[in-house]
Amino acid sequence: MRNVQAKVSVTTLDDSSAIPDSELELKSHRIWLSNVVVRKPKEKRKWHVNGVRRLIVVGMVHGLAMFAPLTFNWAALWVALVLYLLTGMLGVTLSFHRNLTHRSFQLAKWLEYLLAYFGSLALQGDPIGWVRTHRYHHKYTDTKRDPHSPLEGFWYSHISWIFDATALAEKRCESCIVKDLKGQKFYKFMRSTYLLHHFALGLLLYALGGFPYVVWGMGVRTTCVYHATFLVNSVCHVWGNHAWKTGDLSKNNWWVALLTMGEGWHNNHHAFEYSARHGLEWWQVDITWYIIKLLEALGLASDVKVPTLAQKQRLSFKL
Repeated sequence: MRNVQAKVSVTTLDDSSAIPDSELELKSHRIWLSNVVVRKPKEKRKWHVNGVRRLIVVGMVHGLAMFAPLTFNWAALWVALVLYLLTGMLGVTLSFHRNLTHRSFQLAKWLEYLLAYFGSLALQGDPIGWVRTHRYHHKYTDTKRDPHSPLEGFWYSHISWIFDATALAEKRCESCIVKDLKGQKFYKFMRSTYLLHHFALGLLLYALGGFPYVVWGMGVRTTCVYHATFLVNSVCHVWGNHAWKTGDLSKNNWWVALLTMGEGWHNNHHAFEYSARHGLEWWQVDITWYIIKLLEALGLASDVKVPTLAQKQRLSFKL
C-alpha cells in the first residue's frame, strides 16, 4: 500500500495566487490512522441560501429517521430495503455514477431514464447536478478544485461540502461538462420538477402505510443511502489500499464496497474511470458489475467497457 501525504495551504482556487504557509493562520491535523494531513486557513464558512436549504432538507431527513424505533414494523422495513436498492444502488451507483457520469456502458433509452429517475429519488440532486459534481471530482481529484476532498477535512469530504454552496459553485463553474445531459428533455424536466417527485413519493408512502412507511421509506432509507454514498467520498480517500498509480488519495476499501454494491473499489475506479467494472480482481465483490453483465446478456446494456491488460500494466506498481 502506498502512503500518500497531502496538504491544503491556500485560500483561493487559483494555484498562481498561492499564499505561503508562513503568511496564513493555519490549522493542521492528521486524519486518524492515515497519512492524510489537513492544513488549511482558519476561516468562517460563507453561507449561501442554497446551502441553508440543503442543511434544512438533510436535517429533516435525519430527524425523520429518528422516529424509526417508534414506528418499526416488518412491512416498513421491507419498503426501506426495496427503496434503498432502487434509489441508492440501481439509481445512484449503476445509473448516476457508472452509466451517466462515466458512460462505461450504454442502456436501452427507456431503462436509462427509468434508473435515472430512481436515482433522482435518492435526494442527492437531479441527474444533471449529480453528474456535474462527480465529473469535477474526477477532473480535479484531491486538489483545491475538488468538490469534496478530505484535504479540506474528513467531515467536509463526507457531508459538510454539500452545504458549502458558495465554494461548490466556484469549483464546478464549467456547465459544458454536462452538455450531453443538458441536451435531453428528460433530464431538463427532472431538473425543473425535482422536488415534486419527492413530495409525490412521500404522499404515496403515506397512503400505502401511514407514518411508519414515511419514516422508513423516506427517513431511514434516504439517510442510509446518503451515508453509503458519502463513505466513498470520505473513507475511500483516506483508508484502504492504494493499488494503482493514480496520483491521488483514492483507496480500495472492501467494507465500503460491500455497503455500496462495489463502489468501494475506489482506487480501481480512479485508475480506470471508464470501466463498468470496479472490482477488478475475482475476489473483489462488485454486485453492480454483475447486474450490468446480466443486463448485457439480456440485450439491455451494450458497449460495456473494462480496462485492457496493457492499460493495467501502465498503472501497475508491480512494474
